[in-house]
Order: sequence, then structure tokens, then C-alpha cells
Amino acid sequence: MEPVRPTMLEVDLSALRHNLDVVRAATGDAQVCAVVKADAYGHGAAVVARTLLDAGAAWLAVALVEEGEALRAAGIEAPILLLSEPVGRGRDPRPAARRLLDAELVPSVATTSFADALAAEADERVGAHLLVDTGMARVGARTEAVGELLDHPGLHVTGAWTHLARADEDVDTTDRQLARWDAVVTQVRARVPNAVIHAANSAGTLRHPRSHFDLVRAGIVLYGLSPAPGVPATSFGLRQVLRLRTGVSFVKHVAAGTPVSYGHTWTAPVDGWLATLPIGYADGVPRIASNGIEVLLAGRRLPQVGRVTMDQTMVFCGEHRPSLGDEVVLLGGQGDGFVSVDEWAAAADTISYEIPCQLTARVPRVHLG
Repeated sequence: MEPVRPTMLEVDLSALRHNLDVVRAATGDAQVCAVVKADAYGHGAAVVARTLLDAGAAWLAVALVEEGEALRAAGIEAPILLLSEPVGRGRDPRPAARRLLDAELVPSVATTSFADALAAEADERVGAHLLVDTGMARVGARTEAVGELLDHPGLHVTGAWTHLARADEDVDTTDRQLARWDAVVTQVRARVPNAVIHAANSAGTLRHPRSHFDLVRAGIVLYGLSPAPGVPATSFGLRQVLRLRTGVSFVKHVAAGTPVSYGHTWTAPVDGWLATLPIGYADGVPRIASNGIEVLLAGRRLPQVGRVTMDQTMVFCGEHRPSLGDEVVLLGGQGDGFVSVDEWAAAADTISYEIPCQLTARVPRVHLG
């Protein structure tokens, strides 16, 4: 059924294709693996994946077996890399191994125990990418364990990768990681000359050409968002893909001194018009950013005021009287104005990755272009 509420997230597929072009121009001969985990960072995984594959991405990557299964159910046949070993619900990894094999996902392998589980569920050697820890200390095999995984009788190693911990902020750390990685690459290539080697995340893709190898794993940059405050997306010509909009649902004139919303954290400085919007923290507007963000209404940048509530958010319009149904843009452009995801991230004291991922399923996704 058609939604009653005017709140929606518009996803600009032409901007998505543009951002892929920017990434491909930066990576030379390296293929692009589009990271579409977390429902493509909140943008809608199936549509985003198809768009990027049609535009030239060679691979997809997901975090969960379930995410890969959903892409297969949507009819997507491209190679899909599972970015870590699945835990499963119990101590036995074999059921999860069975699921990923059935979905024809490419597993990342870091332990012999998971390699054993894959081998137990397969009728032949399993094509896999080795996941190696060169300094992230999160997941991945130790560099000295790579030889044992290369020798595992149940694996057909087709690739190897590592993850950069500080590519967005620190060159020296990245250089040290890549030096460790070079030794691993030499070891892998000696055994598997055609192995797909990859290390670059979004920040590595944009800032560290030496990390490109055969494949880059582009995530946040494909959505036109900044990998870090010091790596602004706009400086690379990227375009924010999402636009979050709603409409005015209630209008009230308030006198100077009127406190607004829970906790009375904001008081009207002068007489003026207050607009209520039918969107709140249940939709992904960060409550912690209350009184710290702005919206676009009738071409004007206006302050969000008072505590963001579960279902509603207030905007102070001053002497300008809004009308019911007037379009309000919370993220993205309206006229000559633009509100970036980076602004919300700064107001919420977080990173740009978190903002789109917090936009809940209650907000319909509309794919344009």
C-alpha cells in the first residue's frame, strides 16, 4: 500500500554510478568490490547491488551469510565475498558453512577450524579468500599461519586480503601494515600465482594507491559519504546518494520564552512559527543531535529545536509561516541548499557510516535515476 506519511529516503542511482566512476578512475586496473553489507549502508542492497554491477563493479561483499542469501534470492549472480567467518548459533560452524556454500558465497577463511567445517560440508575443495591480520587485530589469521591455511587440503585458495586500520588518518601505520602484507602476498603468489589480492578499503582506495593490488573494497565512498572527517567525500568529487525528506505535519505560533519538547531543552528566543515533522529517532534521526542540526524548508536553512522524539521533530521557522505538507529535507538538497550526512555525524559525535545505517526500515526507500 502507498505510505500515508510523507517521510521517505530517496536514493539517487545516478549519483551512485557517478561515485563508482570516481572509484574506478582512482584504481586503474584494479577491479572494484562493492561493499553492500547492512542493506548497502541503509540504501537498499538489492537495487544498489544491481546498479553497481551494471555500472562496472566486479564483486560484491557482505558481512553476513543472510545478506548474501538475500542477494541471491533477488537474482544476483555476481561473486559475493563474505567478509568474515560466520559464527552460527552454536559451537559447530558447519551449519553456517553449509548455508554459505548453498548460497555460493566466497568465504573469508582465517582459521583451520573453519576450513575444516567447509571441507566437511563440501564434496570438493572450497574456493576461498584468506583473511590475514596485518595490524587491525580484529579478525584474521596471523601472518605466520598463512602457510598452514595454504596447505589445508579442503581449501582451494583463490584470493587473500587484509584490512587497513588507519588508512583514513595515518600514513605511517598504513605503510607498516602494507609492508607486512607485501611479505604475505609474496608467499601467496608463490603458491597461487593468480590469487586475487586486496587490501584497500574506501580510505585506502582514495588515499593509498599502493594498497590497490588486484581489487579494492569500496564501501562508504560509493554512497558519496566521507570515510573520516579528515577525508571529506566532496574533495574527491563524490556525491551524496541519499536524500531524506518529509513534510510539515503541524504548525503552531509560539511566543518568545515558550519551551519546546521533552525536558524543555530549547526555548523560543522570539515570537515565531514552529513546524512539527512526522519523523523522529524511531526513524533514525539521532536524539543525541537534538538542537544541533538544521533542515531545509522553502529554500531556507532552519534549526531543529527541542528534543527529537520517537516520532516527531520540531523546527523553528521564525517569522516565516510554513504550511501543512510543505516539503522538508533533513539530508540532501533542496534548491541551492544542502544538508550533508557529515553534519549529522558531527552533531551526534559519530562517523558518517553510522547515520545511514541507523535510518530504520520504517522509512521507505525510493530509488531514483
